[in-house]
Amino acid sequence: MAYRNKTYICFDGDTDMNYYRLMQAWKDNEHHDFNFHNAHDLNTARDSSQEESIKRQLRERFANSKLLIVLIGEKTRLLTKFVKWEMEVALRLDLPIVGVNLNGSRQSDGRCPPAIKDELAVFVPFSQKIISYAMDNWPVSHKSYRAQGKSGAYVYNDSIYQKLGFAI
Repeated sequence: MAYRNKTYICFDGDTDMNYYRLMQAWKDNEHHDFNFHNAHDLNTARDSSQEESIKRQLRERFANSKLLIVLIGEKTRLLTKFVKWEMEVALRLDLPIVGVNLNGSRQSDGRCPPAIKDELAVFVPFSQKIISYAMDNWPVSHKSYRAQGKSGAYVYNDSIYQKLGFAI
């Protein structure tokens, strides 16, 4: 079995690529305390025109992933070909899921994709500090909540945001 140390990020590649690129920039900038091992760096589909070829490569990425981040934009909930499939695979693998709201919401809202709406996941706004916090802390919480049989959307309380320097 592969060592799972990667973060799998799924998003609407047509409209939300800039947010994904910004996360990569945070990671690459030595002045930011933000780090993740990107599952997307592992491989690329050799035949990107074939759905099964793409999914085969994505499954390889999942085999090395410990966490799924879903960048939730305006159209993410409408995507059924790959983004929905990626969320369903993560759920089958019981990966912790961090829903990152690109609209700044701190909770699950109307933009939440149906595939994760009622599933065990934490929701945060798009911000380097809270995403980093969730990446560091949600996997342990997820495991604990799962052991207790809990499900549904979770949010961090105001004290976490205050500790990270957010205005309340």
